[in-house]
Amino acid sequence: MKTCKLVLLSIFILFALPTDIVQGKTTELKSAIIIDDFGGGAGGVMDFLDGEIPITAAVMPFTKKSKEHAELAHKRGLEVIVHLPMQPKKGKRSWLGPNPITVDLTPNEVKKRVEEALESVPYAVGLNNHMGSLAVEDEELVRAIVEVAKERNLYIVDSGTSPKSKFPKLAKELGVPVLIRDVFLDDVSTVTHVSRQMRKLAKITEQNGEGIAIGHVGVNGKICYTGIVLSMNEFEEKHIEIVPVSELFLDDTKHFNIQ
Repeated sequence: MKTCKLVLLSIFILFALPTDIVQGKTTELKSAIIIDDFGGGAGGVMDFLDGEIPITAAVMPFTKKSKEHAELAHKRGLEVIVHLPMQPKKGKRSWLGPNPITVDLTPNEVKKRVEEALESVPYAVGLNNHMGSLAVEDEELVRAIVEVAKERNLYIVDSGTSPKSKFPKLAKELGVPVLIRDVFLDDVSTVTHVSRQMRKLAKITEQNGEGIAIGHVGVNGKICYTGIVLSMNEFEEKHIEIVPVSELFLDDTKHFNIQ
């Protein structure tokens, strides 16, 4: 009788467990954290570079410290991408820095600027857009960028500055790996808000198996860094690994996030 009960209990537990555990697998939960604006302001730069969190460093091209920050990040084992300045619908042109991608450029001029941006940021394996709410909606312009990414074997992260962005559509069409940012960490610059956004990232990652967030160095860079660091215990408890963006593309079934 006891043996029968044990067998029934074992069967119940077996069917109650998630399929991946029954098959001897464990679900890998991965989040990537892109930190924008390296190459620019100093706030938080060395905190992130010397820290233990494997962030992805998005470096502004054409600045005095573009090369230096890219090389430092690479030396410390961090993944580097180009933080490509693109024209917004509102804002000062000075916020874009030199040689931005603007809607008055021809496709060939756009390609030339993207190539030059890549030359100014060594070790870059991908790119994301800095601002760009206007430019990312221009199909001809975005196609030129995606074509360079394809030629250079780069991935693209759409920073999510416009819901009408052409990056997801054209990247899928041309076979370029693309992801869309899920969470902005420091749109409000307080440690409490950054920590709250990190919890949101964790929830998205638990739901989808992966998630991607963007924060910044600069004036409030140390606030962003502190909020992220204070959230690491929760990520460890939830068994969520912080990884370079490129690791999110290792599963071919998740190549294109076009939600």
